This record gives sequence, C-alpha cells and structure tokens, in this order.
Amino acid sequence: MPYVTSQKMLLDAQKGGYAIGAFNAENMEMVMAIIAAAEEMKTPVMIQTTPSTVKYAGLDLYRANVYAAAAKAKVDVCLHLDHGSSFDLAVQAIQAGYSSVMIDGSHSPLEGNIAVTRSVVNVAHPCGIPVEAELGKVGGKEDDLEADGCGYTDPADAVRFVAETGIDSLAVAIGTAHGVYVGTPVLDVDRLRAIRRVVEIPLVLHGASGLSDDAVRETIAAGICKVNFATELRIAYSEGVKATLAADPGVFDPKKYGKAAMARVTELVKEKIAVCRG
Repeated sequence: MPYVTSQKMLLDAQKGGYAIGAFNAENMEMVMAIIAAAEEMKTPVMIQTTPSTVKYAGLDLYRANVYAAAAKAKVDVCLHLDHGSSFDLAVQAIQAGYSSVMIDGSHSPLEGNIAVTRSVVNVAHPCGIPVEAELGKVGGKEDDLEADGCGYTDPADAVRFVAETGIDSLAVAIGTAHGVYVGTPVLDVDRLRAIRRVVEIPLVLHGASGLSDDAVRETIAAGICKVNFATELRIAYSEGVKATLAADPGVFDPKKYGKAAMARVTELVKEKIAVCRG
C-alpha cells in the first residue's frame, strides 16, 4: 500500500466518527510490530518519532525504515514527526521524506506559537505535507520538554490559531499528560466539545497512554480524530525483552528477544486501534 500523508486518513476519521491511532516507534522492531497490528486490524496507521528518537538514529534512517515497511504493507502508512521542537527540525523532516510533521510551539506565548507554526506551514504545504500543531500545554514530559499541564486550550484562541497558521490538525490540552499517570486524570471533555464546535480541522489527543478505554472513546465521540500512544509501547517492548532474558539469561541473539518484544507491541497496538475505531 502507499506511503501516504496524514491528510486523507484524518479527514476520513473525522467524517466517520472514529480516530486514527498514532504510535511512536523507537526502532525497526517497533515499526514492524505497529504495521503488523494495523494490517491485522485492516486500518491505516501513523508511525511517529520524537526529537529524542531522531537523535538516536537520524531522520533518514527512520524514514527509510518506515518507507520500506510501508511498501510491503497491506494498509496505508504515514510517518509523522511528533513534537517537532523547532522550525529547523520540521524542515529537515520534510526534506528527509517524512509524510507529516508536527511543530510544537506550545511552550511559547500565543504570538510566538502562531509565528513558528505559520513558518512551518509555509514550507510544508507547497511540498504537500500536512502540519499538526499544539495549542495549550499537555502536562508531563515529552523528550526534553516538560509542562505542568495548566494551560488548557481556549476555544477562542483555537479559532484564531487555526485561522492565522493554516494548520491541518490541532493537538488540544484538555487534561491529559505525557508519560505514566500517577492518578486518574480528569479530562475536560466539555472544553473539547466547545473547541470542536468552532474548529473545523481534525483534533488530536496527546498523552493517551494510561487513559482508560472509555475515556479515549469519550474524547473520540467529542471530536478527537487522532490519538497518540507512546509510553505504553515502550513499556510493552521492554517487558518483552525482560521476560525473554529472565526466562533464559543465556540468550544472546537479539532476534529472539526482539520477536518477543514485537509480539507484545503488536497486541497492544491492536487493542488501541480497536478502541480508536469504536
């Protein structure tokens, strides 16, 4: 199937009342596991890399990995830069062949966020690449960026932000957090509904790892079209490796514990896709 942008899959999800699962991958095994799950579920999928992941192996290597796997896949696959931390990194991802990018200017005041986001859109759109941005602050820690989560997305600001930047999808802050939740998060779904009423483009939920399935479904019913999962995948992969080595400490072939890790990631991704599809 084609290596595609996120544009059509998100608009289809918006029209159909479901969400696309967007899954962060750290290595080749996780890419293979995510695509295997999407094929079993017969649904398009987004694979994401954060700036720290990019530092680990480079944009070109991740793009080549995903592109090669997508060429043999039975479903559409998109490669997305998650939480692009600068204009330069977003442009580099476009040049490397990423098929979707996010610029995260949410740690700047509104005017600065608008400016950097618009600059990325001005480069991306002529190349046919859609852009995601974030307004408000999703709590927790994502790579080297940390937020207290107090900056919920204001619907009026969202209208202005979308109009002045020309973005294709908007990540909203409604009480989720990156990383592992300490307690049970309380989501402001009414705020999400208010944003949905005044913003036409697809809305994105960050920090979904650890949310209950019912909570995710509620946000999708209220207008979310893309749901990001990262921390849970890393945990599942690591647990697969640990279990293999615990059962047989003498294992030295990475393929053996790699397969076990992939199996756990595939099962988890299938579960999350089922939630996103309703």
